[in-house]
Amino acid sequence: MAVPSNQTIPAVAGTSRADVLVAHAPDDAWKRRSCGDGAKGPRLFDWAVAELPAYPDTTPPGWGRWLLARRSLTRNSKGDYEIAYYLCCAPTGTTDEDLIRVAGARWAIEDCFQTAKTEVGLDHYQVRRYDAWYRHITLAMLAHTYLAITAVIAPKALATASSQSRWARSSVSWHT
Repeated sequence: MAVPSNQTIPAVAGTSRADVLVAHAPDDAWKRRSCGDGAKGPRLFDWAVAELPAYPDTTPPGWGRWLLARRSLTRNSKGDYEIAYYLCCAPTGTTDEDLIRVAGARWAIEDCFQTAKTEVGLDHYQVRRYDAWYRHITLAMLAHTYLAITAVIAPKALATASSQSRWARSSVSWHT
């Protein structure tokens, strides 16, 4: 879960802020990893993972807690790195790569919502009644699902059609 820089993190010796903990991370804690492919290829960032103490009242048995930090590769105009913070809770033994991959899944979800807004009007409803809003959202998501499945299947159908002999295609008469 993405959290703000001032998020308090419980520790053995009290609490600390996420940005303070990350500021004290050693240099070798930062690893350059991709959190998934984007429109221009792999989305590379520097990542640091800190294991947090497990508390019986908040951490289920067999699970662990981590603070995950994502740092940009370049500095901003102020000369600082942009850093994002994530609190993670997952089964014990979860690898750093798994935590990074799940944190990177956020872009795919946001891209899906943006596409649904522009393609099927997900955001074109003024909420007046819950049941009407629910119907609109359900129909918009159903339309988006149909379009996504069609986009995956259509290239396969076109490839199959184009692999047929040219004689089968010549029997088609186009209206001009």
